[in-house]
Amino acid sequence: MLAASLAGLALTLAVVGLYGVLSFGVAQRRREFGVRMTLGATPAGIRLLVLREGLVLTGSGTLLGLAGGSAILQTIDSLLFGTSATAIGPYLLAVAVVLACSTAAFWLPARRASGADPMVALRAE
Repeated sequence: MLAASLAGLALTLAVVGLYGVLSFGVAQRRREFGVRMTLGATPAGIRLLVLREGLVLTGSGTLLGLAGGSAILQTIDSLLFGTSATAIGPYLLAVAVVLACSTAAFWLPARRASGADPMVALRAE
């Protein structure tokens, strides 16, 4: 029960951190998004751009985590009782949960980026 609570807390902190990083990046690039929309980009295209950047960050972190986990597989296997560390199911479940939560965390900054006003961007330049 304690391990599940700590895992939930760690996931929450990770999602909030990802949201903060991407939201900060979107705020810094607001003019760029306005100029892109002036030149013909659609709001859906801007949302896709921001979501893609966020998922690249999440994917690279997930791959590094899986590589680190496989590197210490023997130690993990000796600490687990009643299960095997080589079972692929928990790893796939963890990746799916992280990707789903990170996509949810990236949705709000992506919506904010797609609402950039082109006239504000042009006036600022």
